[in-house]
Amino acid sequence: MLELLSNFRVQDAIDIAIIAFVIYRIIDLIRGTRAVQMLIGLAVVFLTYLSSQYFSLYTLNWILDNFLSSILLVIVVIFQDDIRRALTQVGTRPFFGAEPRLQGQDVEEIVRAAVSLASKRIGALIVLPRDVGLNQYIEVGTPLDAKVSKELITSIFLPTSPIHDGALIIQHGRIIAAGCFLPLTTNPHVSKTLGTRHRAAIGLTEETDAIVVVISEEEGAISLVREGRITRDVDAGTLRTTLQKLLQS
Repeated sequence: MLELLSNFRVQDAIDIAIIAFVIYRIIDLIRGTRAVQMLIGLAVVFLTYLSSQYFSLYTLNWILDNFLSSILLVIVVIFQDDIRRALTQVGTRPFFGAEPRLQGQDVEEIVRAAVSLASKRIGALIVLPRDVGLNQYIEVGTPLDAKVSKELITSIFLPTSPIHDGALIIQHGRIIAAGCFLPLTTNPHVSKTLGTRHRAAIGLTEETDAIVVVISEEEGAISLVREGRITRDVDAGTLRTTLQKLLQS
């Protein structure tokens, strides 16, 4: 035991700590996402491969052996959205300390606007970026650079507004752009009852760490979307608490 401890270096402790941190971050990133079910599926395939070796099932073993020989490529294809989202978070501010995001009054204006739009059954898509930039979507929209207010947000999404189609992006406490078009999700497991706004919100949050508030004109309901997951029928209190937690330092 003493000999083992004498051979233990500080570098070994650092090495173990880094690996443990990376594993923790990977688990944290995929927790609650469809990647968990995919990992379970891959684990079942691997166990089947081991069983085919043990029970001498040669044909099955040959098929699985060829499949697993390309496992790295398979993982990249299956988890491409999760890998892209993870890589975009490497080196972002959470590793070095967060910067102030939205002020409490800004969050309150967003919540009031969402409730007002929902009560009038006016569809809306409000995007709140976090650490991953959305310049490619901002550039195709109509630039505004205005103070966050319930009245302005509501007026933008009125059917008579020329920029009511698309998403409104709020960044650094300012309304940056409106009429922005977002990528639609390609996830086949997303409910077919969801409309274009909800699919666009899911698509964006699959690729970035943004938070998206969606108001349905058919149901007059508020939804909150993050990390490719949608929470429907959110009330004002829940929306306010969640946005304060996620968007304020």
